[in-house]
Amino acid sequence: MDGVIAAVVNLNHRPYYIHWGVIQLSAANAIVIVLMIVVFAAAVAVPFPGDADTSATDAGRPENETPA
Repeated sequence: MDGVIAAVVNLNHRPYYIHWGVIQLSAANAIVIVLMIVVFAAAVAVPFPGDADTSATDAGRPENETPA
């Protein structure tokens, strides 16, 4: 049963810490923080799928119709 729940990375060594002034982060936490920032930046930069063509959704609105 121990082999089934084994970690992908060997955890039997001293952790690596990043020191920056009074801030101390483990390397694993720093990697997670960087990945979260990358995902957030991608979510802000990538447009929503429906934003490219708004004419189909605006066609039924009264302010977009031409007067008869």
